[in-house]
Amino acid sequence: MNAMGSSTWLWIGFSVFILLMLSLDLGLLNRKAHTIKYREAATWSVVWVTLASLFASLVFYYQGTTRGLEFVTGYLIELSLSVDNLFVFLLIFSYFKVPAKYQHRVLFWGVMGALVMRLTMIFVGAALINRFHWIIYIFGAFLVYTGIKMFRQEELDLQPEDNPVVRLVTRYIPITHHYEEQKFFTRVNGKLTGTLLLLVLVIVEVTDLVFAVDSIPAIFAITTNTFIVYTSNVFAILGLRSMYFLLAGVVEKFQYLKMGLAIVLTFIGLKMLVVAVGVHIPIWFSLVFVAVVLLGSVAASLLWPKDCEMDIDVDLPEDFDSPFEDDDSTSEEDEKK
Repeated sequence: MNAMGSSTWLWIGFSVFILLMLSLDLGLLNRKAHTIKYREAATWSVVWVTLASLFASLVFYYQGTTRGLEFVTGYLIELSLSVDNLFVFLLIFSYFKVPAKYQHRVLFWGVMGALVMRLTMIFVGAALINRFHWIIYIFGAFLVYTGIKMFRQEELDLQPEDNPVVRLVTRYIPITHHYEEQKFFTRVNGKLTGTLLLLVLVIVEVTDLVFAVDSIPAIFAITTNTFIVYTSNVFAILGLRSMYFLLAGVVEKFQYLKMGLAIVLTFIGLKMLVVAVGVHIPIWFSLVFVAVVLLGSVAASLLWPKDCEMDIDVDLPEDFDSPFEDDDSTSEEDEKK
């Protein structure tokens, strides 16, 4: 029975369900900007993991063991790669001093953009593989290269002033140098102007796009079923927002997670390449390997912790003033008054 992977109504039904959940999230439960507390983040994390588990059980029931294992493996890979995003988001929010109560809004709309971008990349990737099957070997080689490169990358240096996206946005779109509550746009002298929160959102979107370049080819090594690829991506991305607020304070302690992800990417890349010589690695072995490596890297981080201190220097270009420069001066004048 392949209805689950090809029926149009199922795609529509799943999309409607996701939109309803997102509407419930932003439209009802988080209509007012507030700081996400640990308990709320933990609750939503459990909700999304539970929904993913229920969906996995449906895949096992309607599609069989193979499809079920493909979804679970893909979800685990996408979720683990998403954890690496958390540290980058933490750096971005810290760099731009985004107030805690506005971070949820940025991540929400960042997720909306990510869903559209990843759906596009998944369909394009699937179309390329179906038409040019040899491209899967290019994906494999790219993942091996990425995994080896990740081994050598010890620290992530965030320099928005050198980011071409930041310079492009600030050059062609007027951006205020402060936050207007949770607004992305405001009016300055009657002219529509983007707020600093809009710039942060753009950087978050671009960051997710960069990570998607690694994660999308990775899951194609597990399955080429577009519905399984997309749904595993969706559940992983949607759980990322709540995981950020749950793990933001401790994610930097997972020192060996990046090494574990490097091993996983290298393995998945090799899994793609060995098909050329007639070697097919079973899906259950891939699931066990990925789970053992990731759990092992987390356990190693907890058992043998390293000293980690996150130091973020704000050094924006000369034509981009400090976002809180005006706020500080205003507060000083108010104190004098």
